[in-house]
Amino acid sequence: MIPIPWMYDLTVTLASFLVYPAGLKVMGREKLPKTGRLIVAGNHVGNMDPFVITIAAKRRLRFMAKKELYANPIMKWYMLNVGNIPVDRQSKSDIASIRTCIKALEEEEALGIFPQGTRGGSQVMGGVALIALKGKAPIMPVYVEKKGKWIVRFGELIEPQGTVQELTHKFAEALENLKQL
Repeated sequence: MIPIPWMYDLTVTLASFLVYPAGLKVMGREKLPKTGRLIVAGNHVGNMDPFVITIAAKRRLRFMAKKELYANPIMKWYMLNVGNIPVDRQSKSDIASIRTCIKALEEEEALGIFPQGTRGGSQVMGGVALIALKGKAPIMPVYVEKKGKWIVRFGELIEPQGTVQELTHKFAEALENLKQL
């Protein structure tokens, strides 16, 4: 299904009415490429994370989202029409989801991924590195936290090179460094 641009734009506009009143501090946005294939990957603290990251990035992002969100037909229609990509977190490797992500990257789109797999997760999974390597896309680490206001920190771009394990480790280290700032 091809996403509907106006639906995405409307969603971001409506989400901004929830984000901006709380406050939003963005650091490192200038490091974020404005065009071209990219994976924006970060920690996952709450349901608002995709919206907060999208607003902070000022760039259209297609997020991977757990397949459970697609169970309701209306929610499925909405999720697909804003461009999100369903992923089966229970599967060791959701090949269909990975292929969809790689195709999006080949079309010079940007993806949003939460490599810890769940809100509050601590272990970084290797899927982001695999997709980055196969899709030849750099990874932009991002750290989100809510301390009264939203704080979003973008790190340095990580080029897609090495093995899945090496790239996963490099990303996990970058995310931990952003957490410490």
